[in-house]
Amino acid sequence: MMTLEKRREALTSGQAEAPIIQVEGVYKQYARVEYRPSLRHEALSLLRRAFRKQVLSEPFYALQNVSFSVRRGESVAIVGRNGSGKTTLLKLLSGIMRPTQGRVRVRGRFASLIGLQAGFLPELSGRKNIYLNAAFHGVMPRQIKPYVESIIEFAEIRPFIDTPVKHYSSGMSARLGFSIAIHVLPEIIFLDEVLAVGDAAFQQKCVEHMLKLRDEGRTILFVSHDAGAVRMLCQRALWLHKGHLRMDGDTDVVLEEYEYFVQHQRDEA
Repeated sequence: MMTLEKRREALTSGQAEAPIIQVEGVYKQYARVEYRPSLRHEALSLLRRAFRKQVLSEPFYALQNVSFSVRRGESVAIVGRNGSGKTTLLKLLSGIMRPTQGRVRVRGRFASLIGLQAGFLPELSGRKNIYLNAAFHGVMPRQIKPYVESIIEFAEIRPFIDTPVKHYSSGMSARLGFSIAIHVLPEIIFLDEVLAVGDAAFQQKCVEHMLKLRDEGRTILFVSHDAGAVRMLCQRALWLHKGHLRMDGDTDVVLEEYEYFVQHQRDEA
């Protein structure tokens, strides 16, 4: 229970609850790998026509001074062109990697749908991988057991559930990964272009389930190039451009600016 002092602090700050996600001044640096012919090998090539390459590393920032917060129950889209830093941001939020500088804070259990086959062991059956993947999300076998049949049913892979995952198609693995993630009772869901899994009917089922989770008050961060899905699922959007947070606001307003920018760039090309 919140004490009177804490209630007073919350009222003074104008908020009853701290953000469930907080990103403050985040930078993420990578080493860009480039290939250059070495002078030594260039000289040797004159004698033996051999041409080899050495690796040079040049640092670059995938994210630069990104700050935002997300309230519990918000659905937020992350949009931007390829290479803008969208997936890097989700990986930071998921704890897959750490920022070079700045702070990322996530409060609550989350399901991260970034690469739906992550956490699967190919030699194990789909059924055994359900328990393994659930454990990856912090859910114990006794907790996930009541949901196993529902997971199998949603993924539409019952005839193959006891077959090793190495024999699954990419679509089957993706459907199973999605189904597990939405059944581990997350408070926060990170989605990276995952509503494109399976055929049109399965995609529609995924969208409907995400809308249900949103209406239940789950917090959703959704990376997608599908403007229709973004508008349907998210009330707010973040626009990343070359690692910078260019705009943060109402989904329709942000998408209008982003789509105008993309079209303008195409016209200039």
